[in-house]
Amino acid sequence: MADVLVGLGSNLGDKQENLRRAVECLTAAGADASAGAPSAAPARLVAVSSLYRTAPVGVLDQDWFFNAAIRVETGLSAGEFLQIALAIEQRLGRVRSVRNGPRLIDIDILLWDDLVLEAPGLVIPHPRLHQRLFVLEPLAEIAAAVRHPLFGRTMFELRAELRADLIAAGGVQRECGPEWAAAPA
Repeated sequence: MADVLVGLGSNLGDKQENLRRAVECLTAAGADASAGAPSAAPARLVAVSSLYRTAPVGVLDQDWFFNAAIRVETGLSAGEFLQIALAIEQRLGRVRSVRNGPRLIDIDILLWDDLVLEAPGLVIPHPRLHQRLFVLEPLAEIAAAVRHPLFGRTMFELRAELRADLIAAGGVQRECGPEWAAAPA
């Protein structure tokens, strides 16, 4: 089983619900985006970060995002997991139009064990995770001791370094704890 860290983001519609549904689709049996017979869950949920309200990056004229990270275990390959994540994004209504623009849901593979992979459409570790506080803040919460396979520094250390560089920037605020991912009663 692979230990996988996944980043989630949304800045359109009911952002928290969009993220919750993405987690459900990744971790509930029969909930992957493929048609046909029921299937096993693509992944087993290990940990959920708090939910963070974050300023947009790149295209600044858009609503703030909700971001979170989850830690899952999966028996799938990275390519298979990516295909399921992309299908879930599409099923939940994601339309890709503007890079770094508004999105209903974004599911990113951030780290996959200690794998370093550069393939068409898939780069692991995520090439910009060390530059984004909105990724490192939730990652450091659920995987503080995990080391970046290229830089050798932990998520906690990378977050601390980036926080020091962005001390006046703000833009990442804890919205609520990990209970956001629970299904409504």
